[in-house]
Amino acid sequence: MQDAVSGPEMMANLREIARWMKLSGEKDELESIRFLETRMRDYGFRTQLLLHDAYISLPGKAQVLVDGKAVGCITQSFSCPGTISGVPVYLGHGTDADFAGRSLAGRIVLCEGMATPAVAQRAARAGAAGQLHISHHEHIHEMCISPVWGSPGTSTRDELPTTIVCSVNNADGGAIRDALAAGGEPVVTLGAEVDTGWRKTPILVAELGEPDAPFILMSGHQDTWYYGVMDNGSANAGMMEAARICAQQQAKWQRGLRVCFWSGHSHGRYSSSAWYADTHWDELDRLCAAHVNVDSLGGVGATVLENAAAMTELRHLAAEAVQTQTNQTYKGKRKARNSDESFVGIGIPSMLGSISEQPAKHEQARNALGWWWHTPHDLLDKIDEANLVRDTRVLTQVVWKLLAEPVVPLDHAATADGLLKELAPLAQKLDGRFDLGGLAAAATRLRDSAANLAGRPAKDAAAASAALMRASRALVPVDYTPGDRFGHAAALPLPAWATLQPVRDLAATAPGSDAAKFATVDAQRARNRLAHALREAQAAIDDAAAALN
Repeated sequence: MQDAVSGPEMMANLREIARWMKLSGEKDELESIRFLETRMRDYGFRTQLLLHDAYISLPGKAQVLVDGKAVGCITQSFSCPGTISGVPVYLGHGTDADFAGRSLAGRIVLCEGMATPAVAQRAARAGAAGQLHISHHEHIHEMCISPVWGSPGTSTRDELPTTIVCSVNNADGGAIRDALAAGGEPVVTLGAEVDTGWRKTPILVAELGEPDAPFILMSGHQDTWYYGVMDNGSANAGMMEAARICAQQQAKWQRGLRVCFWSGHSHGRYSSSAWYADTHWDELDRLCAAHVNVDSLGGVGATVLENAAAMTELRHLAAEAVQTQTNQTYKGKRKARNSDESFVGIGIPSMLGSISEQPAKHEQARNALGWWWHTPHDLLDKIDEANLVRDTRVLTQVVWKLLAEPVVPLDHAATADGLLKELAPLAQKLDGRFDLGGLAAAATRLRDSAANLAGRPAKDAAAASAALMRASRALVPVDYTPGDRFGHAAALPLPAWATLQPVRDLAATAPGSDAAKFATVDAQRARNRLAHALREAQAAIDDAAAALN
């Protein structure tokens, strides 16, 4: 199967994908996704093209004047429209500490680095009226600055950005910074045009397998900044190729394959995948065994695969595929709060995203996907066919394992062990003032019970798989969300085992203080939530054991 991965097939598809500039909800995006639909039908898949309402922000013209002189700039997605002038306030990298104690009402803030939802949120809460971001190099990167995951609802619309936001290159932004540091008062004017509002956006769903039966979800966005040939055209080509090859061996599948191509990733903060999670919640909860996310494959110079992300349950599959296809020793990393990971609340374990990276990156860069990421330079010349074949072989191997293993290969022993590694230092910090012993005992039992499942043949593989999926529904949400299973946390960084954060907050208080007493209220509720999840997961693992010989 790995030898069947065809570079020419993918490059032919990619050349077609590269014809369109795919802005969410625009005509060219729909034409592009119809090409994907035709190809997936050619490969034997049933297809459905969905159109749904999404809150999309398409940046328009930008203007940045420094003492009346224009410099190169762009508007960021979800900027407010309008114009503002003033002497900016330099805030370093825009951290919480940088904003702390500053009087910023109506001011323009000048920050290092790409525009992010976190800085936009801090600026809005500080009352700032404008943001100007200094790129870390000569290129200026398109970014979506909304912290609201998916389309905003009544409960989240007030969290949308409230500032005019532009970005400039390092030389022009650095000149403003240096002038301020020298005691100057350069007057900066920001002007932004932006088309933000509700529009219809497409999702392509391609399926193969029995209806209303368990399935693996493979997904990636098809909307792009500019022509977006690497991000995310190459991923779309790789997804189609993995689907094509696996479909040739459908008789060996144990569960179905659903391939989704999202809109609204770049311009709607994952609006399509969030909508799909919300509107197909029950079906996904019952039937989706795992999610394989695919982003930015085959970049020129992308030689590092050891960092491909995976949730703990699926880490072994990523390690095996990377070792097999590249002979690199897998290190892995935690799945981040980004990239259409809209299914964690449901409890669906996920892996991958970008598979390969550049061997080095600027310390201020958001990732190691190449200097051309989110710029007009993301064109066909940024794709190395050999690297695309290599990455797609990794993708095909993990998808095949998830499809063909009689019992879905979810390693909950590793998940429980990961929790124990979080609990041990936390218990030491608490020094007996808040008991975590019950959680540790439950996690230890779960780890040992799940480890005992390894290598055992199944007398009822379907029942064992269903039980392992139920365990995921209990464990993934407490690891990757701070709230319930039906919402979407903000597009901001979250710690490992996010449910434990109130307990971490308690550990940071002085024993016996009022702050500690307040924190104990939240910590108790967090402990209850985690204890319940461990109990539900244990019951599921016990059922899985009963389905094995």
